[in-house]
Amino acid sequence: MVMMAGALNAADRVIRLDAPATLFTESSPLGNGRLGAMLFGGVSEERIVLNESGMWSGSPQEADRTDAAEALPEIRRLLLEGKNGEAEKLVNERFTCAGKGSGRGRGANLPYGSYQLLGDLKLKFVHSGAAAPFTNYRRELDLANAVARIGYTQDGVRFTREGFVSAPDEVFVLRLTADEPGQISFDATMSRSENGRSQSDETQRALSLIGELPDGKGGSNVRFAAVARALPRGGAWKIVNDTLQVRGADEVVLVLAGVTDIANRSFAGRKIAGEGVDKVFWTAVKDLDQASAKAFAALRSAHVAYYRQWFDRVALELGPANPAAEAATAPERLLAFAEGKSDPGLAALYFDFGRYLLISSSRPGGLPANLQGIWADSINTPWNGDWHLNINVQMNYWLAEVGGLPELHQPLFALVGSLVEPGKKTARAYYGANGWVAHVITNPWGFTSPGESAQWGSTSSGSAWLCTHLWEHWLFTRDRKFLAEAYPILKGSAQFYLDMLIAEPKHGWLVTAPSNSPENVFQMADGTNAHICLGATIDEQLVRAVFAATSGAAQILGVDSELARDLDEKRAKLAPTRIGSDGRVMEWLEEYGEPEPHHRHVSHLWGLYPGHEIDPRERPDLAAAARKTLDARGDAGTGWGTAFKLGTWARLGDGARAHDVLKEHLQPARPSEKPGVWTGGIYPNLFGAHPPFQIDGNLGGPAVIAEMLVQSRASEDRGQKTEESGSEIRLLPALPPQWSEGSVRGLRARGGYAVDLTWRDGKLASVTVHALVGGAVTVRYRDKAWPVKLASGKEWTMRL
Repeated sequence: MVMMAGALNAADRVIRLDAPATLFTESSPLGNGRLGAMLFGGVSEERIVLNESGMWSGSPQEADRTDAAEALPEIRRLLLEGKNGEAEKLVNERFTCAGKGSGRGRGANLPYGSYQLLGDLKLKFVHSGAAAPFTNYRRELDLANAVARIGYTQDGVRFTREGFVSAPDEVFVLRLTADEPGQISFDATMSRSENGRSQSDETQRALSLIGELPDGKGGSNVRFAAVARALPRGGAWKIVNDTLQVRGADEVVLVLAGVTDIANRSFAGRKIAGEGVDKVFWTAVKDLDQASAKAFAALRSAHVAYYRQWFDRVALELGPANPAAEAATAPERLLAFAEGKSDPGLAALYFDFGRYLLISSSRPGGLPANLQGIWADSINTPWNGDWHLNINVQMNYWLAEVGGLPELHQPLFALVGSLVEPGKKTARAYYGANGWVAHVITNPWGFTSPGESAQWGSTSSGSAWLCTHLWEHWLFTRDRKFLAEAYPILKGSAQFYLDMLIAEPKHGWLVTAPSNSPENVFQMADGTNAHICLGATIDEQLVRAVFAATSGAAQILGVDSELARDLDEKRAKLAPTRIGSDGRVMEWLEEYGEPEPHHRHVSHLWGLYPGHEIDPRERPDLAAAARKTLDARGDAGTGWGTAFKLGTWARLGDGARAHDVLKEHLQPARPSEKPGVWTGGIYPNLFGAHPPFQIDGNLGGPAVIAEMLVQSRASEDRGQKTEESGSEIRLLPALPPQWSEGSVRGLRARGGYAVDLTWRDGKLASVTVHALVGGAVTVRYRDKAWPVKLASGKEWTMRL
């Protein structure tokens, strides 16, 4: 029996974690795009890790080498002569960033900076039965309403907690109740290990944590404040030695506001009137006062309504249902799935978790989701919790368009815009080029220089990859106003690559130089290893995409016809994606040896996914080579790596293999032999274990689940120059046999469409295409094709 699209099954929307968390990666994440909280659910003590998206140390810096461009001709000469090792040595000496750069991921006290937690809020329970054993413990994260719940029985009393982070009211809210009066007693404290101080104010009935983050130059930059207030019903409260004590209450609503002034210094965030920690503190107090004046029910209602405007846009059901599996806890489900038990609902739950995380960590006007979203538990987060431009931040936003959340793409677009001016300086300093460029890593302070090592930091196509997101937003939304605003950014990126390309000697192809395939190594004929080369395949694919996007945008907007012609001519001269003598897609211009044949990056398949260059219908030869490449690389990996491979198998139309990779992606993470170190896979709370936790896999995996059900090509990406030529939607292109029935409502398709599907016995049962802007589209399912033309607001339905 087919499930109805859009039906909400509460069990399918809840992540159950029926044990108190002992590790950060077992706690429950809450967020509103700016403020984040992680609840551990302890019985004798509740720990809540607090985040605010603007908690960035560091400051703008001069990281470009002033003489880098002088070394470029020699680097290129050596590459053209096949002396890659010598070229790489010169890159390390003259073509990396000035100074210490990102500190190799330890940049908290450097100008580069680090994303950091806001602080810890702890509640120590001191009621009469606080030391007694507990029973009937239940902890869950309700994805449909963005609410965490904790309940347990202790000394005959049922205690419950319910928490959420509200975007309308800009606060974290936690309600504590008991089924008998006078049972809520606790001591609350707030703390931070450095650069912050705790204080209390009886007149405000509040605890606070305030401070300033180091600018990396001996001073401070971003100021922050967190202010918490308890609103008890019954009982008594007082503040003693910066501890808020509540005794004998029937119920307590705890409200917390957190604020930074990063927007006063950076490209996005919340502007604070005035300067200084006091201004930030009183802004937080104002938020707290306004929220405290409202009843809990009103706060919760506003929060849920705001959140569900995003979450309810898409609904996915996968079957056949397995009620026993769906009733289990998340760790139990992960383990059973890894052991081969049927649980299609787990993939649907994971899909919804990804949407929940994107909604909770990226809102218009804010900063984009970083490597840990807005959920960090340390001062110097892994890899500085920054934005990596060689796949990670892009993967964070794969879900935005197809998942019906295009507005949530805006923070990434703001980041891209913020890099243009510093990127112009970097383009001139290193390449003597016009336009703008960003390399591998960036932060709120406009870092566009190469990283501190040629091995990973010299990739110059990060800005090109970012620009493909601008074009994708246009393809999905047909928003001409947006395209006009994005065009100068696209144009600047294209101008940079026009200037930096050189002709390689064997074929006369235009290639990037220097180049590398992100973080991978190759072996020269003399047995030495190198990273720096001419025209790595991913570079050529990305430059080809940016040239096509810029040319297409110029034509649509009726501007820069001469530039568009130049881009089209140069695009035809770029090194093509080629098949090697072993039948695989070549990663470099030459058939070098592979010291790491199972390397975690599969960068040279960008043109298969998320790009559109390798289409099985149009280039079956390249598709076959991509399949052979993936077979050789293997399915194993962690986090973003398996999400990327999952996407490539989906584009190849192999649902069974995609499901195999999904099993790999959802493998339960396990502690390794080293204390505190975990294997890759998925933590008990469904966070991705890279390890450590990175959010990119959590957002990329769900995007690819959507790709298994609906794929689309825009007219422009099919070699046509105008959007009127028609788009293409492919239905159930990679449906695995394990999902023999199901439904989905609201997935978006390029060209400006929303798609609803139902299927049973592994076959399409019905489809409805909604035109959001109007146009022509070809709908395909297996060997069937239906040409459809719809006006805006109209729909087309087919039942099989």
